[in-house]
Formats: sequence, C-alpha cells, structure tokens
Amino acid sequence: MIVSPELRRRTEELTARLQQLRDSLDLPARLAEREQLEARQSEPDFWSQPEKARSVIQQLKAINALLRPYEELQSSLGDLQAMMELAAEDPSLEVEWAALLDKAEKQYEAFELQTMMSGKHDAANALVSIKPGAGGTDACDWAEMLYRAYVRWAQRHGYTIEDVDEEPNLEGGIQSVSFKIVGPYAYGYMQSEIGVHRLVRISPFGSGDTRQTSFAAVDVLPELPDDIEIVIRDEDLEVQTFASGGPGGQHQNKTQSGVRLIHKPTGIRAESRTARSQHQNKENALRLLKSRLYAIEEQKRLGDLVKHYDAKGEIAFGSQIRSYVLHPYTLVRDEREGIDVKTPAVQDVLDGNFDPFMQAYLRHKATRQSRSAPLVGAKK
Repeated sequence: MIVSPELRRRTEELTARLQQLRDSLDLPARLAEREQLEARQSEPDFWSQPEKARSVIQQLKAINALLRPYEELQSSLGDLQAMMELAAEDPSLEVEWAALLDKAEKQYEAFELQTMMSGKHDAANALVSIKPGAGGTDACDWAEMLYRAYVRWAQRHGYTIEDVDEEPNLEGGIQSVSFKIVGPYAYGYMQSEIGVHRLVRISPFGSGDTRQTSFAAVDVLPELPDDIEIVIRDEDLEVQTFASGGPGGQHQNKTQSGVRLIHKPTGIRAESRTARSQHQNKENALRLLKSRLYAIEEQKRLGDLVKHYDAKGEIAFGSQIRSYVLHPYTLVRDEREGIDVKTPAVQDVLDGNFDPFMQAYLRHKATRQSRSAPLVGAKK
C-alpha cells in the first residue's frame, strides 16, 4: 500500500537533518571522548586526586548533556522508520506515526537549540542576580515577580534552585536577589535574559488608575567549574558580616550569619544571607564573587572595555531588552534588534514560559556568530 507522502517526506527530512547536524558536531569524536572519560572514572585510584576526579565528572556530565538527547532522538527515528514500514501494511497506524513524528520533531528542535550553546561555559549552572531600578516600590515588586517567573521556568525544565542571597524591601518586593539554577545548560539558556526588563501596569501600591513603569536588571553568570582557579589575595578581600534571619522569615531571631565580600581592587562585591551558617554564606558569596571577577577577565580578553562590573547603564527607559505591558493592553515584546518575538499572553510568560524568547535569542546569536559579527544590543 502507499503510505502518506507527507508523513514520509517529514520523516526522511528529519532523518537527513539529524545526520547533517551529527556530522557538523563531529559526534563520533564526542562519543569516543565519553568512552575515555568513563574508562578513567572506572580506574581503581580515580578518587586519589579529588580535584581531577571532580573535573572528570563535570566533563562527563557536560558531554552526556549533549549526547543523551542525541541518542534519544536516534531511538525515536528508529521507531519512526519501523512505524513507516508498518503503516505501509496497515494505514490505520498513520495516526500513531504522525504522533511519533510530532514528538521527534520537537525533540530535534530542542536538540538543535542545545547545539547552539557551544560557548565555553554554556553547559554550566547559572548564577542569576536581579535588582530593581527606576520605579520605587513598584520596581522592587517587579524584581520579585521576575524572580518567581524564573523559578517557575527552572521548575518547568527540571532544574533546581539554590538561593544565595535575598534582601527584602520593607514596603514590598525585594531590593535584590541572587540565586543559582542547577542543571545542564542553565547558563546557556539564561544568558538570553541579561539586561533590563520593563513593566507597565496600574500600580497596586498607588492610588488611582495611573499607569506605572518599572524596571529591573537581570544579570547571569556561569558557575565556574572546580578546575578554573581564581586567586584572591587575603589583603584584597574585605569581609563584612551582618544580621540575617536565614530560612524562616523576618520574625525569626537574627544572627550575624550574613556575609558580604568586597574585592578591594575592583570594588566588586557579593553577598549571601540565606544559608543557616556564616561559613556556608561565606562560601556562597565567594563563589559568586569569583564568577564575577572571571567574567571581567573574560570581557577584557575579548576586548570588551568594562571598567566596572556594575557599569551596565542606567536601569531605566531606553536600555531595556524586553517590555511587559499589563495595561492598557497585554503584550510581552523583545526589544533587541533582530529578535522579533512578542505575545499577548503576559501571564503565561510570568508563569515561566520564556522559551520562545530564549530560543529566538539563541537562533539570532548563532546567525550573528556564523557571520562573524557581534550580537547587537537593544534597539535605539
């Protein structure tokens, strides 16, 4: 019997696209690399050098984050080929074939996006910081709304959240928050969110029906692997402690467990107050500080002249990467040149559906890189 020409075409096209992507990524070499890493992990004295062992585990985790989706996709294509042959004998199976094909195409799209994250640290965990800008209490509330939205995005993707620091605002919202998203390619996806986010709505904190515009800045850094050493001399580090309630809320007895670290030569600082112990807060703050210092060195190496980590421009109108409008209409729109994504489903985005924006950013970035041109910023 003759099977559906359209289903056959899509199946063959998907098979060809995966083969092309496989060749461009040199996946056989990556499979060989995984075998070597697994062999090293099986050696009897593997843990005799803990730092090297952790490095091997991190490398293996990163390579599996790429290879396992590919292997799952290969398995799906095998099922599709088998279903195509069965449907030639029994046309009633075309419905099941179409369902399998839809699933495989979505798998391919996700895998293709992942392959676009080929930066040195794209596979790393993400260290995210959010600060309110212009807008007073509304901006503090907006910063907290963004924080909740990213937590929901992380949960949708099976990532876990580890809080590093949160400074509440007495009138509502937060003065700042830093947290870690743990999982493969968390940084690769979240780097699309770096910049100023603008909210337009009727203020819940004011009187009347006046529209309020608020701003919040999002910054994202990769968590550095253990094999990258950032040396900070004791004389270059100022350690401050402050009262922190820790987990349990503002009415809990406060202790001097909060830690603020300041790198004297640059003025860069990092804080942590959410852990129960001062020791753990110091470790968290030091990890964040090292990532910030490393980012500065990477920017210098790439020729990006940045005098100070926080010199990102004013957190206000004209510098935003994305606008979220709740009144007089509903719309989320990316403001960066070359990224044409918008949706009226504001609540869906605030419930964690940033995927269309992240995917558009990654595709645009890949296109720009293929042309050997830098990614442009916000529209003027």
